[in-house]
Amino acid sequence: MKNILLVCAAGMSTSLLVNKMKDAAKNKGIEINIDAMPVSECSKVIDKVDVVLLGPQVRFQKSQVESLVNGRIPVEVIDMKLYGRMDGQGVLERALELIQ
Repeated sequence: MKNILLVCAAGMSTSLLVNKMKDAAKNKGIEINIDAMPVSECSKVIDKVDVVLLGPQVRFQKSQVESLVNGRIPVEVIDMKLYGRMDGQGVLERALELIQ
């Protein structure tokens, strides 16, 4: 099973997006684990995920997260339009592309 981690400042706004992504995955019949947490806590689970997506509000911390994953997995900032629309399907599709 693939694991997607979304990180943001406090983990709250991204939690809504996680739920929408889970709904999109369920509708497509995809089994996937998606979690959200603050950047400050992501080091606890970083070794168990396949991709890390950062909320646009923490884009400045991308290099910090990249140093944690050490090139092992993709790290990308979520497209601002997808994030603003809380487009769970769009963000899920991008995450799956990055995992491939």
